[in-house]
Amino acid sequence: MSAASAKRSKAAPGTYPVGAASLRAQVLAVMLAPDDMTGVDSIFEHRKVSLHTVVRALVRKYEWPIERRDFPTNTADGRAAWASVYCLPREVIDAALAGQGADWLDGVRAARMARARRR
Repeated sequence: MSAASAKRSKAAPGTYPVGAASLRAQVLAVMLAPDDMTGVDSIFEHRKVSLHTVVRALVRKYEWPIERRDFPTNTADGRAAWASVYCLPREVIDAALAGQGADWLDGVRAARMARARRR
């Protein structure tokens, strides 16, 4: 853990990814605005990167305090497996949206809509 992240409050948001159309930006946008889950499956369509890889980058590089919860589930063929849910604490979301997060989120949504129109 870096000295900067050690000093950062647990409720403080991290830094925002620059590319509004990047996977990192898209995943963070879904976490900041949980009401906007449209297109979350298509974010990873035709890509070889996993959600875990993107979340790890948001935690390590951008210092977002993303929480992970694992739970047991069943697969289609009857085997047991583990699934993970990633989320941001409510106070982090509130702090991010009270700051520059709302404007950043609008930019990510605009980039998503522009990409959808090109298809």
